[in-house]
Amino acid sequence: MFRRFGQSLATLVAFIPLLLPAPAAFAASYPDQPISMIIAFTAGGSSDVQARIMQKYWNKLDTEPWVFVYKAGAGGAIGFGEIAHSEPDGYTIGGVNVPHMVLQPLAQGAQYSIDDFDYICQVVNDPQVVAVRKDSPFKTVKEVFDYATAHPNKLKIGLVGPMSGHHLMYLEFKAKYGLKACEVMYKGAADQNAALLGGEVDVIFGNVNDVMRSLEMMRVLAVAADNPTDFLPNVPTLRSCGYDIVSDIRRGFVAPKGLDPAKLAFLREAFRKIALNPQYQAEMRKAGQPIEYLPGEQFQAYVRKQLDIDKALLVQFGLLKK
Repeated sequence: MFRRFGQSLATLVAFIPLLLPAPAAFAASYPDQPISMIIAFTAGGSSDVQARIMQKYWNKLDTEPWVFVYKAGAGGAIGFGEIAHSEPDGYTIGGVNVPHMVLQPLAQGAQYSIDDFDYICQVVNDPQVVAVRKDSPFKTVKEVFDYATAHPNKLKIGLVGPMSGHHLMYLEFKAKYGLKACEVMYKGAADQNAALLGGEVDVIFGNVNDVMRSLEMMRVLAVAADNPTDFLPNVPTLRSCGYDIVSDIRRGFVAPKGLDPAKLAFLREAFRKIALNPQYQAEMRKAGQPIEYLPGEQFQAYVRKQLDIDKALLVQFGLLKK
């Protein structure tokens, strides 16, 4: 009797794995080949730097590597569209920037929408800044805008865009303070910084991370945040300078819409582990990357909210029909 019981028990034990879900087995089988990581801006820019730091900790998870693919241009629209139109097989993911990814479908005719993605997470909230070259005659934001008022369309402002977060901040300045300047567009932050340092433009609207790597050659006049940033502790906010502007660029990661739920869960958990790793956070701070992690669902909700805000501003300037 005991022998028959033992045989039956052995049969049952062998059968149990067939009855249970197998997340561990799935995790072991995905990914089983390299994953393409699409970066929608030029190599060396803020988005690329952040993703490279994250790649270092992804590699420590003992999984397949990322292969970086650069699809720069149109303020990120080319790269974002590439992600949206890729196969949702888990082997193409990419970095996105907000509000860039919101603005471009609205006003540029970009061939994707914010609903064409499965959202993995947000990893950065990067406040924008007003910066000039170290030897610039401008010492304050007020001096910059006083010059623009006295010499309409003479001040050259470097932006990454059009239809980027930098462009949106420029439009907000126009809406609230009647700014009249000559806007000069670049493909990415690295090109924008080079233009400022080379004297092609007088000032840039960039981001904290855009300027940190060239800080010894730049003067940051103000930060567009609610509070001063730890990265630039002696730089005032625009609000404290008399300009009611708060503007930032969020960076996160997405996959093409329709990803297998188990694969999406794997990616979200892997990115969460990296984002909460103290060593990763320390390296991000060292690189001037302002950390703010949001899980996929919250990141998606933020993007949807931003859509309404940006749409109203574009309508105001005739860049979008009601």
